[in-house]
Amino acid sequence: MLNPMSPVVASAKYRRIVLKLSGEALRESGSKDSVSPQIVADIAHQVKEVQELGVEVAIVVGGGNIWRGLSASHRGMNRVTADYMGMLATVINGMALMSTLEAIGCTVRLQTAIEMNNVAEPFILRRAMRHLERGRIVIFVAGTGNPYFSTDTAAALRANEIGAQVILKATKVDGIYDADPLTHPHAQRFINITYQDAISRRLAVMDSTAFSLCMDNNIPIIVFDLFEAGNIHKAVMGEPIGTLVSDSHN
Repeated sequence: MLNPMSPVVASAKYRRIVLKLSGEALRESGSKDSVSPQIVADIAHQVKEVQELGVEVAIVVGGGNIWRGLSASHRGMNRVTADYMGMLATVINGMALMSTLEAIGCTVRLQTAIEMNNVAEPFILRRAMRHLERGRIVIFVAGTGNPYFSTDTAAALRANEIGAQVILKATKVDGIYDADPLTHPHAQRFINITYQDAISRRLAVMDSTAFSLCMDNNIPIIVFDLFEAGNIHKAVMGEPIGTLVSDSHN
C-alpha cells in the first residue's frame, strides 16, 4: 500500500483518481482508423507520469470511436442490443490502452462489467482496490454492464465504489461552455459550476445520472483538454485548468 506520508504522494492534491476518456478522443481527426496508436501512446505517457507520483489511477473508457449504442437505436436498432455492442467497443479501447501502458513499463489490470474470462478480469471491487493499493493501473470497461447507462455514469459509479477523490473528464475542449464552442464562437467557458447548475442547464459534457451520483457523494469533476500536454498532471496537482464541477461556485 502506498505510504500516505511519502513526500512524492503528498505533492499531489489527489491520491486516487478516475480518469474518464471518451472513445472519440482515441480517434485521430479525419482518420478512418478507430484507434490512433499515437494518441493512445500520448495518453499512456501522461498516465504513467501521474502514476509515478504515487497517485492511484483508475481509467474508464468509452467506445464512441467504434460504436454508439444510442445513435444506432435512433436508426432503428433495438436499444438494448445496440448498448451491449457499445459496451464491447469499450473493451477494445481498454485493451489498446492496456497494451500501450504495459509497453512502457506500467502494470495494468483490465476489469470488465461483462464477464469475458479470456480477455479481462471480472469487475470485483475488492480486487480492484487491491490492485490500486499495489500501484497497478486499473482500466474499467463494458460500462456498468447494463444497457441505458453511459460510460460517464460508469465512471461516476466506479469513482464512488473505489473511493476516488476526483473524476478527471478528459475531452477535446478545454472545459464546459454555456454553448458548443465549435459552433458558437462567443461561447463562455465556466471556471467552476455546481452539479445542480450543470444538471439544470442540461450541459452535454456528462449525463444527468453521472452528475447526480457525483453530487450525492460530493465527488468533484474536472473537465479539461486531454490534448494539451501535461494537463492530467496539472489536474492531479490541483492546478486550475478546465472547469471544476463541485458543490460550490468557489
